[in-house]
Amino acid sequence: MSTAYVVRVAEDLADREACFAVRKEVFVVEQGVPEDIEYDAYDAGAVHVLAVREDGVPLGTGRLLYGEAAASKNGGDPAVGSLGRLAVTRQARGLGVGAALVAAIEDAARVRGLAAVDLHAQTHALGFYERLGYQTYGPKFPDAGIPHRAMRRPL
Repeated sequence: MSTAYVVRVAEDLADREACFAVRKEVFVVEQGVPEDIEYDAYDAGAVHVLAVREDGVPLGTGRLLYGEAAASKNGGDPAVGSLGRLAVTRQARGLGVGAALVAAIEDAARVRGLAAVDLHAQTHALGFYERLGYQTYGPKFPDAGIPHRAMRRPL
């Protein structure tokens, strides 16, 4: 398998559908998240990023919420973006795709003048985000039946 890939902002409908397909594969099929809560009203206004292999196969995705949408998830601070729905397909794990997606989301946040990025990490992924400079805060909480912690990184 070729491991060369690019990460880009999902600009068109085909890119967005690829993002949703990765989320379905990882969250709905693999992790058992109900499909009706995986996709939400925030998707329409979010910045979606997509990692795509050279041959066009989607490898991963994530999204950035900003403005009012992010404030509803991070305690009301409009200067803090909300990173979410980060998913990497099983065959692409270990290739650096997740870190590249986080970097692209942080770049999108900087372009929008945000001061920090917040996220809700599945507890098994805390080490991944800590290595990228995120720090946990607050108690553990369930989301879609999976334990999570809030994390934040200043930009």
